[in-house]
Formats: sequence, structure tokens, C-alpha cells
Amino acid sequence: MAKRDYYEVLGISRDASDSDLKKIYRRLAMKYHPDKNPDNPKAEGQFTEVKEAYEVLSDPEKRTTYDQYGHAGLDGSAGMGGGNGFGGFSDSFGDIFGDVFGGGRGGRRSNVYRGSDLKYNLEISLEEAARGTETKIRIPSYKECNPCKGTGAKPGTSPTTCPTCQGQGQVRVTQGFFSIAQTCPDCQGSGKVIGSPCGDCSGQGRVRDNKTLSVKIPAGVDQGDRIRLSGEGEAGVNGGPSGDLYVVVNTLAHEVFTRDGNNLHCEMPISFSTAALGGEIRVPTLDGSAKIKISSETQTGKTFRLRGKGIKGVRSSGYGDLMCHVLVETPVNLTDKQKELLTDLEEINQSNTHLHSPKAKSWMDKVKSFFEG
Repeated sequence: MAKRDYYEVLGISRDASDSDLKKIYRRLAMKYHPDKNPDNPKAEGQFTEVKEAYEVLSDPEKRTTYDQYGHAGLDGSAGMGGGNGFGGFSDSFGDIFGDVFGGGRGGRRSNVYRGSDLKYNLEISLEEAARGTETKIRIPSYKECNPCKGTGAKPGTSPTTCPTCQGQGQVRVTQGFFSIAQTCPDCQGSGKVIGSPCGDCSGQGRVRDNKTLSVKIPAGVDQGDRIRLSGEGEAGVNGGPSGDLYVVVNTLAHEVFTRDGNNLHCEMPISFSTAALGGEIRVPTLDGSAKIKISSETQTGKTFRLRGKGIKGVRSSGYGDLMCHVLVETPVNLTDKQKELLTDLEEINQSNTHLHSPKAKSWMDKVKSFFEG
């Protein structure tokens, strides 16, 4: 009987990646495995077909040969792994499912673990973010238990070899021909058991602790930037390396400025008379103040740009700009004299709306057109 195309067997395209190939094989192997299909006489043949296709396509050399010459290029022996359809089954199936069932072939799981990474949210002012600073932080963490030196055993005693797995950290479970390695339930894969736990750490080998660290914040950091402190995370287990500490920058809201990348923005209130007649005002910057010349007839919303008065980002070659947005302020708490003058001004404006208030005239024309249309 002619063999089916291996790509058709696995249901993948000819340009499928190795990760896609492994993923689909895992799914199909679990689906057709005979132990999971005791009432399906075709399952064994389907499983063998899937396994054979995977063994060819997962080998770069065999895959290239198969793509060029098909089954004929493999001399009818590719993927069989020996004299029968299940030759090499334990090797290939164990390799690809080792991560699911708790270990690879015959290997002992290590009981040395790296410590967890930690995150610390650090709040700083806009000025500190712009100029850089150095601060101290206090963080909760784990450190190696001193009395037991991280072993978890009571001082004067030592962990002993686990009798269940004989120190291998794994036990093998067999169902018919199907054999898998699983993490030892008694030692949790460490290969050791603690008869007399340390009283200080209760057999964990680590204890809670607080530590104070000095953190240097570089000039130009922005909201959400992370600073990595290598080895300042939680202590490892059984002599494993410590994790890292990530300090995440949170910039506090500023009373005057808001930040957008390397640029700063601020609102700049000016009086009605200054907006109409023009003038010169001073505006704040992170380094002091600067003068801005207001042209006559300035409208609310106009933006004045002060180049180089922003922030120099951590990865930037130059400074950003300060964007000053004009906000014309309507006078309040008017005196009788002010009211009289403004009334006279309004009468003049009304008599020459097109000249003194062109935007208002244009808007009213649009409104009139809308209702009449």
C-alpha cells in the first residue's frame, strides 16, 4: 500500500516551522496513542504513521531529501527506527513529552533553582527624572538561612537520599509498553529528604528578610522605564543564583509641566489686554525661567515653542522642547470702571464684527447658513 505524504499525515504546510511541527506532532501523538484508544484497532497504525512522518520531517537532512525525492529518496527505511513500527518509540516520544510528564530520559532533575525576580515601583518627581538622582529603597525578600546554610536541615544534620527514587528525583510509571518518568512525589524532584528540618526556615533553606539598596536613577528616565539590579532579587534554592530586582519608574504629576517623550508642555495664562495688544512675559522652565514675546491679537490655543528647554532622554542625543500653550484669561471681579470700558469696547466690536471678530463673524455665517439650508 502506498504511503501517504508526510505533510498530509501531519496536516501541515511544506514551509511549517520546527516549532509548529513539534506542536502538531504532540497533539496527534496524544490523540492516536494506543493506550488512549483501547477500543480502536486503527489507532496503533495511525500513531505509527504520525510518528514516522515526524521522525523524517524533524530531521533537517531527511526532510530535505524527502522534499526533493519523496518516499523513494528514503529507501523505504526512513522513520522506522529499526525492524518494526514502534522501534525507537520510547526515545522519540519521551523526548518530545518530557516537559509534560516531568523529565527526559533517565535524567535526574536538579534541585538547584534560581531565585525569583522582584519588581519595585519607585515614585520620583519630574525634576528627578530629568536630572537623575540616587535614592535608597527597602524591599522584602528571601535570603539564605544562616543556621542551615541553605540546606533546610537542622544544624548538625544533613538531608538524606530519598528512598522512593533513590536520589534520582524521578520515578518511572509503566502501563503496558508505555513508560514515562514523573517527578518523585516524596522529594519533589530534589532526590533528598529532610528528616530534621531547620527550626529557623522550617526546611525551606530560606528566610524572609528586608534589605536596603541604593539605586542610581539616570537622567532622562521616563514613565515605565525599568532599572535592573542584577542579583538583588530573591535568593536561590540549594545554592542556586539569586534573581534580579527591576525598579520601575513612576513619575509623579507636576504642578506646571506635563511630559510627552522629551518634550514638556505647560499652559500659559495671559490677560485679555496682553493677548490683544501683545507684550512680553516670563514662563517657568526646569532650569529657571525664560522670556516669551507675545504678538498682538494672539488667540487662545496658540503654542509657543522654546527649543532645547525640554528633557534629554536616556537614549537621546539632544534635549526636547518646551511647548507653551496660550490660555487667554477672562477678567473677573470687575470694577464699575472696567465694566464701562468693556461695554464701550463691545459696542465698537458689534458695529464692525467682520473687522474686529473675524472668527465670530465666520461662525455666525455658518450657523445662519445651517438653519436657512
